[in-house]
Amino acid sequence: MRFSIVIPTFNNLDYLKLCIKSIKKNSKFDHEIIIHNNGKEELPSNFIEENKITYSKTDYNAGICEGVNLGAKKSTTDYIVYAHDDFYFLPGWDVVFKKEIENLKTNLFYLSGTMVQNGQVDFNCGENIKDFDEEKLLLNNSKIDYFDFQGSTWAPHVIHKEVWNKVGGFSEEFFPGTGSDPDLNMKLWNIGVRIFKGLGKSKVYHFGSIVTRKKFKDDKTVITESGSKGGKIFLKKWGFSIRFFTKHYLRGCKTTKFKRILCNKYDGPLKNPQKNINYFLDLIKDKFKLFFLNI
Repeated sequence: MRFSIVIPTFNNLDYLKLCIKSIKKNSKFDHEIIIHNNGKEELPSNFIEENKITYSKTDYNAGICEGVNLGAKKSTTDYIVYAHDDFYFLPGWDVVFKKEIENLKTNLFYLSGTMVQNGQVDFNCGENIKDFDEEKLLLNNSKIDYFDFQGSTWAPHVIHKEVWNKVGGFSEEFFPGTGSDPDLNMKLWNIGVRIFKGLGKSKVYHFGSIVTRKKFKDDKTVITESGSKGGKIFLKKWGFSIRFFTKHYLRGCKTTKFKRILCNKYDGPLKNPQKNINYFLDLIKDKFKLFFLNI
């Protein structure tokens, strides 16, 4: 089974090269790699050719959403994998996805992997590429264990191409990207997807959103990390917050004040939210936020 792995990048060549190296080295199958390059800097042609990369580009910083959408249009397989360019894919990641897809026998799913270091699993093999200990990571790969969990880590994720096209991919109003993942999940929910599952044995090492935390300075972007901007767009679009959606719909992971990610074990396809007192109290809070946001 081949996937189309779509990777948006923005002036981050060293991490991108490591990401591609890990895909080539640690994948069971020969996947289609699609890079969307944001900005005026060109990627080295020999790098593109040697790694048989499908390439798309904008001269401006299109952000994650438009970049992934443009890349996904070039895909030739049935499955879209979205990845950050600061991921290192661990051995077996694609085999786990493949087995899960074959067992599901439906295209209505949203599967995601498990992030090591800046994610569910706290196992430090380097905070950045300069002190990255690849040997330590690979030697301990079999010992890095996590359960299948409810909800999602957003990326890496895999979606059937027909489902991706049906919801129109990422919503580009969430530029440069924050808020777009839960928005995509909401769109999937609205077409009947109820399998939102994180796979504990499909793992990537995550250096910590190196790209999305950059301070963009082009004319299309406010110089912030855009978290509050994305949250406001989501609230105005859906009538409740990302936190509300994650808690009451996805029953997904939450981040503690110590920046640890806690997840619920996967127990099957989701059902409609239970409309109890906590549901309505949280909803009322969001409606007040929405009211003041609109005025």
